[in-house]
Amino acid sequence: MSDENKFNFEEESGKAEAEKAEIAKEEAIKKDEAVQQSKDTVKKDAKGLFESGKQFLKEIFDFRHDTDRDATITAIKNDIPLKGATVWILIFAIFVASIGLNLSSTAVVIGAMLISPLMGPILGIGMSLAINDIDTLKSSFVNLFVMVFLSVLTAYLYFSLSPLTELTPELEARTSPNILDVFIAIFGGLALIVARTKKGTIASVIFGVAIATALMPPLCTAGYALAVWNIKYFLGAMYLFGINTTFIALATFLVLKVLRFPMLKYANSAKRKRIARIAAFFGIIAMIPAILTFITLLNETRINSDYKNFVKNEIEINNNLWLQRKSIDITENKISLFFNGEINDATETDLKNELKGYENIKDFDLSINANKSRSFDKISDAYDRATLDLDKKENIISGLQKEIENLKSKITTIQNNEKSIDFSTLSKDAKITFKDLEFFSYAVMLESKDFIKVDTMPVARVKWNKNLNDSLVIKRERELSQWLKKEIKLDTVFIERD
Repeated sequence: MSDENKFNFEEESGKAEAEKAEIAKEEAIKKDEAVQQSKDTVKKDAKGLFESGKQFLKEIFDFRHDTDRDATITAIKNDIPLKGATVWILIFAIFVASIGLNLSSTAVVIGAMLISPLMGPILGIGMSLAINDIDTLKSSFVNLFVMVFLSVLTAYLYFSLSPLTELTPELEARTSPNILDVFIAIFGGLALIVARTKKGTIASVIFGVAIATALMPPLCTAGYALAVWNIKYFLGAMYLFGINTTFIALATFLVLKVLRFPMLKYANSAKRKRIARIAAFFGIIAMIPAILTFITLLNETRINSDYKNFVKNEIEINNNLWLQRKSIDITENKISLFFNGEINDATETDLKNELKGYENIKDFDLSINANKSRSFDKISDAYDRATLDLDKKENIISGLQKEIENLKSKITTIQNNEKSIDFSTLSKDAKITFKDLEFFSYAVMLESKDFIKVDTMPVARVKWNKNLNDSLVIKRERELSQWLKKEIKLDTVFIERD
């Protein structure tokens, strides 16, 4: 092949390769475009699905469209005043709740909570803070104070006059609040205000929250504490009532803010700003103790949980430890354990090391008190009691054996006497001697007054003519008794009237 032809051939081959490369490049570009288009389609579909899901969830959980702001404010304001029938309803409800707590009857306490008007001023406080209504705030505080005072006074009068003053489980349950009471107040308050703001108030929700938050029982317990003069119970009960009140009002404030209830308008702009500042101040004042209370109770709950687990896992399962009593002082960070028997240094060190494994009580001071002679004393006392019981049982057995022998002798005597008595003749003679006698029977019975000693008792059952008066019947029975003693030769015969 000539050089010219060879050059042309290589040039044509190069053009063919370039065309193939160009075609492959175009195909790759189209393929990438198709992949990108597919990705865009998937993203678009996913975005559409997400938006649909978001819209669906919004329609389910959004309750703002179903809110009647004007009716809610009017209804809450109408429930605030304490006057007329509301006063008597409160007094009667307190009496009913106090009786229920006194008898430890949950059903009666629930009935009293259903008719209690205490919730009105609490919702009024939360609402007035949310809409800057200072007049309603003042009215709510005044009415709440009067309600609380009247409730505690009524309960105090009842428990002062009641003959039943023992601490029942229902009363005791309202003397020491815990973290669960905070959660009940928070979620109960949220449920209540959401139900209140809904068009067409849900009455069942309001009744349910009244029962769950239990505003009345703490006030009744406070009255009981004053009646028995127990300041610790009084403070605990009022603390529980304060928790419920604060968190219900706080829940009301937050929900109304979320729903964007309109702020109360004042003609004077300076007054509007001043009222807004006052409302904000009271709102902050209400939130600070609420947050501190929540943190305190949460911490106490965790400490008590670790304390119970420590006692259960490290002491109660150890058969070599005899725990007599225990106590925990959260304010002093101290745990005291009292044991029967000797606690050696190794065991004490081990318990203190185990305590460090419990996060919330690891810094507590563990005080271990042991009585070295107590274990021996317990065993000695148990041995002495067992010996006395054994001696007593032996004496009882000996006495029973003697009674059995005496009983055998008496039974033999009775059998001999019965053989010697001709009942047919005895009954005929009795009828002849006592013409008013309509029924007669005779037998010897066995009796025991102390369930150990056995005696015999001759008994005659009789029935007299119904025309005889009582005095004559008594006379006839006395005569019959004397006659039977003579006939059957016994010292004693008991007469039973049929």
